[in-house]
Amino acid sequence: MTGQRRIGLLGGTFDPIHMGHLDLADAASRALGLTDLLVIPANVPPHRAKPLTSAFHRFAMVAVAVAGRAGWRACDVELRHESPSYTATTLRRFHERGYEPSELVFLIGADAFASINTWRDYPHILDRAHFGVVSRPRFPVGELPRRFPELAARMAVPVPDAPLSASPSIFLVDAHTADVSSTTIRTVLANGGSVSGMLDPRVQEHIEQHGLYRDSVHVRGGSDDIRSAPAGRLHGQD
Repeated sequence: MTGQRRIGLLGGTFDPIHMGHLDLADAASRALGLTDLLVIPANVPPHRAKPLTSAFHRFAMVAVAVAGRAGWRACDVELRHESPSYTATTLRRFHERGYEPSELVFLIGADAFASINTWRDYPHILDRAHFGVVSRPRFPVGELPRRFPELAARMAVPVPDAPLSASPSIFLVDAHTADVSSTTIRTVLANGGSVSGMLDPRVQEHIEQHGLYRDSVHVRGGSDDIRSAPAGRLHGQD
């Protein structure tokens, strides 16, 4: 391991954060040797409905989910701004804090990356950080070079302990991640079902203690997981 700082950024609505998010972050952390991992709840998703639960509860669920994981922490960089939570804006804020693009690794599911060409400031956004793209069920990273031939030269399989290049790359991480979404969890909970195994037990306990997601009237469809919203969401990850 080099002394290079490599900061993983995982954003999403996290309504709620679930095992798919955590599996993705675990896989990327191992493959890329991340020194820190910041989990960033979105405040105002620009292209989706307002989150069902408050920023307070979504941040609290992220905080308990990352507790005890070395180098992981919840980050409120988006919650402190009322403007829409665009990836390009959030990365710029990290640059303003003194982070170089070569030190940042933006984590995203392969399903969400499939719409990267619709994001705000594409393709320049790919120069603002490395992208760590992780397989999701039915979305293997191996399909991405074919899907984006214009980006294939920037794609690479991470080599353990190898220094990250000065020029931002797109790292493809093939790993198993739980086949679950926040939408599914909200629906199951609204119908009084069990979500055992879909959530960190501490997140499940928080939901139960506060009676979250029990009103079926407010359950919404659509993917709001592992970074899937279009037009440049930092976090569309359901």
